[in-house]
Order: sequence, then C-alpha cells, then structure tokens
Amino acid sequence: MTDLSQQGRIALVTGASRGIGRACALGLAKAGAQVIACARSKAGLEELDDEIFAATGRHATLVPFDLSDGEAIDRLSAVILERFGRLDSVVHAAAVLGTLTPVTHHEPKDFDKVIAVNVTATWRLLRAIEPLMRLSPSGRLVVFTTGASVTKGRAFWGLYGATKAAVETLVRAWADELDITPIRAALLAPGAMRTRMRAVAYPGEDPMSLPHPSEIVPLLLELLEPTREPPAETVAFHREKAQTV
Repeated sequence: MTDLSQQGRIALVTGASRGIGRACALGLAKAGAQVIACARSKAGLEELDDEIFAATGRHATLVPFDLSDGEAIDRLSAVILERFGRLDSVVHAAAVLGTLTPVTHHEPKDFDKVIAVNVTATWRLLRAIEPLMRLSPSGRLVVFTTGASVTKGRAFWGLYGATKAAVETLVRAWADELDITPIRAALLAPGAMRTRMRAVAYPGEDPMSLPHPSEIVPLLLELLEPTREPPAETVAFHREKAQTV
C-alpha cells in the first residue's frame, strides 16, 4: 500500500540533489508532500524534479543555493512563509566531509568551510525554520548524523566528527526547548550507504555492497509521521526498529 502520510504537508529537504537527500525528497513527494528541494547543484535539482514529476505528476519547488550563505537561508524562510504559510516536515541531509586527516593537519580555510556548512548552517536553518514550524499543527524535523564512533573521536575523522557532535547537541537542545510545542525532532544515523561521500571516505569499498539511499525512506517517513511521537534521540538504520543509541 502506498504511504501517503505526508499528504498535504509542506516539506523542506536540504542536500536534495544527490544521495540520501535526493532519496528523501523523492520519498516525501511520493508520500504526498509538496517538496521544497535545496542544494548547490541546479542541474541536480532539475533532475530530481523530473523524477518527482514522473512519479507524482507534481513539480517540486527548487532552491539552488549554498547553505553556508546564512542570509540566503533567511531569505528562503521569508519566501516559504509568503508562498506556503508554514513548514510541516524538514529533512536536513546536507553536509560536507572535508579532508580525512590528523586534527593538526587541517588548513584553516578548509576547517572553516566544514564548520560553516555542517554546524553554522544547521544553526541558521533551525533559526529560520522554527517560526514556520510553529505554524504547523505537527512540525517534524529529521537531521542526519553519523555513527557514535565518529562523534566520540576517531583518528582522521576529528573535524567531521566534531561538527556532527555539535549538530547533535544543537538539535537536542532545540528539541528540548520546544518540548511544550507540537514540534518534534529526531537525529538519524543511517549507517553505511551507497553515497558519494561514502565513496570518498572509503575509496576501496565496493559501493554495490551497500544499501541504496532509498532504503532509508520508510524509516524517514515513520519519523516524520505527524500522528506519531518520534524518538528524541539518534536512531540507527541498521537496527530492526528505530531505537536510541
């Protein structure tokens, strides 16, 4: 049976031009949502829109921009308010890996870029979407994170792990602050998946041995279900059921 749990909902997806973000945007559209797809690649977003239209007969709203542009995030919030009046579901999948190298080997320029995209942009996004999600009867946010071995400190993964640990702390605090509202948030650690970022991090790995990003969609839709209370903590895709880790 087709999942239409997002029917009539307004959904924002970052990192939507490829990988997990693209799979999530397509899955949300198939579940009935009006998707607002964000990514740096205009061509990638147009390809996504073609796929969404072929599957649903509806077009997505495409917003090509760099998440490190905080003012652009604020402008996006204003446009969404004017056009749609609220946000119901938000999926934050955009992130950059940076260079896997010893902590003291990072160049300041590269260090600042990873912090800007992974941490500062997440804070700017939370700041921008909160007023829109307060206008929804059941706002839901899913933020993609990574495994505990990375966020707790793993050789060569220091910068990326530090950004994800910071993101987890920000999202948990934000969710706690909004506990008295209908807004709920979840952190999702998908495990190893067939993505470009994974291929860069593990160049010798056979990508066909990994799950396709589309396999995360059923769990994502469960976490975004407006009538359910999603877990407040990180959930792991490789577990049989969503549970805290």
